[in-house]
Amino acid sequence: QVQLVESGGGLVQAGGSLRLSCAASGTIFNIKDMGWYRQAPGKQRELVAGITRGGSTNYADSVKGRFTISRDNAKNTAYLQMNSLKPEDTAVYYCNAVVFTSRTYSDNNYWGQGTQVTVSS
Repeated sequence: QVQLVESGGGLVQAGGSLRLSCAASGTIFNIKDMGWYRQAPGKQRELVAGITRGGSTNYADSVKGRFTISRDNAKNTAYLQMNSLKPEDTAVYYCNAVVFTSRTYSDNNYWGQGTQVTVSS
């Protein structure tokens, strides 16, 4: 039904920047919330940043002031601008979206495949 595709990950030195993109496609009536999560080896997946359709945002304490989440509703795309990256930011980053596929059906959560972000010291 709905697919999320992340892009923009890669290898960067500490202090550098990356911008991740998450493009949603498929049967989409409306996307309510979008978010970025990450999972490092041996750790639970955690919320990095979230954004509502209206633009309200929330961030994990560890990334406040460094990361910025945004979205383009016309393109069904979310972004995560990551600045001042630290080695502890190294993880697989996953996009999540709460999607309404029709006016009457309930919403569903969808996950992307993930994109690797590696920050070297």
